[in-house]
Amino acid sequence: MTRLLLIGAPGAGKGTQAVRLAETFGIPAVSTGDIFRYNVKNETELGKLAKSFMDRGEYVPDSVTNDLVRSRLAEADAAAGFLLDGYPRTAEQVVELDGMLEAAGTQLDAVVLLTADTDEVVRRLLNRAVEQGRADDTEDVIRRRLEVYEEQTAPLINVYASRNLVVTIDGLGEVAEVTGRITAALAARGISA
Repeated sequence: MTRLLLIGAPGAGKGTQAVRLAETFGIPAVSTGDIFRYNVKNETELGKLAKSFMDRGEYVPDSVTNDLVRSRLAEADAAAGFLLDGYPRTAEQVVELDGMLEAAGTQLDAVVLLTADTDEVVRRLLNRAVEQGRADDTEDVIRRRLEVYEEQTAPLINVYASRNLVVTIDGLGEVAEVTGRITAALAARGISA
């Protein structure tokens, strides 16, 4: 059983690494961004609500996000472990996640922090916007998302560092190389596939 949290600025490579790590460890990747985008695409009520925040580069409110994650972690495939990508993003969400894990009698095994240069992140996200047709990835929105990350999410790193859970990984380089760095760092902590 492996329970991981992937954290890092938008564009640091979390989504790419989440897919690879989920496959390596045989656990589901739970990406709030993917879930929100699915709902936006399908124009569900959650999608319409989420889109109004996402279009401004803001986070979707905690109450909506917490319910979504609680529901997803209760699914059968998450019982043997999971990888969270994009949650928690705020101190309040950390408290909610702690409560969810405590109720399940479990805890996180590690928090993988992917780091990347800001200008490289902006370049990556602008390229992704073109490749994937993501209208929410304009330069102004990207820079706002990076500001929101620094204000609200970066402080969570200290919370998890105080619990001795953070493994810091350079997110720049070839995808397989970054995955290798992550799996080696986790193995050094006794967490292996």
